[in-house]
Amino acid sequence: MRGTREPRLPSLAAIQAFEAAARLGGFEPAGAELGVTASAIGKRIGTLEAQLDTVLFVRSRRGATLTPAGREYLEQVRSALGQLSAAALKARAEPPTELLRVVSTPTFARQVLIPYLPEFTNSHPQVDLEILFSVPYLEIAPPNADLWIRFGNGQYPGLHVQQLTDDEVFAVCSPGYQRRHGPFERPEDLAHAALLRCPMEPWRPWFDQAGLDWPEPTKGVWLVDLGMVLAAAHAGQGVALSRKTLAAEWLNEGKLVRLFDVTSRGEFQYYLCHEQRRPLQGGARAFADWIAGVCAHIAHR
Repeated sequence: MRGTREPRLPSLAAIQAFEAAARLGGFEPAGAELGVTASAIGKRIGTLEAQLDTVLFVRSRRGATLTPAGREYLEQVRSALGQLSAAALKARAEPPTELLRVVSTPTFARQVLIPYLPEFTNSHPQVDLEILFSVPYLEIAPPNADLWIRFGNGQYPGLHVQQLTDDEVFAVCSPGYQRRHGPFERPEDLAHAALLRCPMEPWRPWFDQAGLDWPEPTKGVWLVDLGMVLAAAHAGQGVALSRKTLAAEWLNEGKLVRLFDVTSRGEFQYYLCHEQRRPLQGGARAFADWIAGVCAHIAHR
């Protein structure tokens, strides 16, 4: 069942092929930039589309153009990569004495790490921080990382696991969508709303808490990334399920509004992981303590 499978990490080669093809406007120029054939670019993107269960490009004799889902995904990829690159450059401004490699999902990186990262880099200038890009659903993690921030059920053999969040899930939408399709005074009012679907945030547990004997939705926009779901809700495409860790900033800024007082506990949470055979020390220990504090601050503010 799609809604319960374990999140996995992305193929960096496929992500690079997708970003280059989108930026350069075709598979051939992307292949030239990356030093491979256009056919290889096409295969990598095809694999990525199959893994995401989403069509990212429309192919034609003239080339390839992004689908709406592709444009949403490109925004997520570019935003996370760009901001993380800037953060890495800032961390290198002082002569480094210790390299720390951290793997994070793009949504957590954009919504949590990036806004608070200066706190860590300013107080730990001796740490040369590298944040590596990862996306749920693929099985390969970047090699030689010191820490992983993972979104899942916390069952990771061979890894020491520290739970970072204990999020509850609630319904949100944009102010514009609420004006056009509301009022949403009771959960039953969602009967005719567009419910944005994501395998990492199924609706059924929330329905149960709302006293609704409704099945899991099978129609409507289906997105594999929590950040894409937030972006779609912000764009006024429907009602989404989200959590305080990810949505706090947009709720505070009025980009999203919370509907109802109903919450359900998230099936998945964020965890900080490291190899059991490598106890945390130095910069890794400092980062672990810092990110745990950030998540606690968000939860209680």
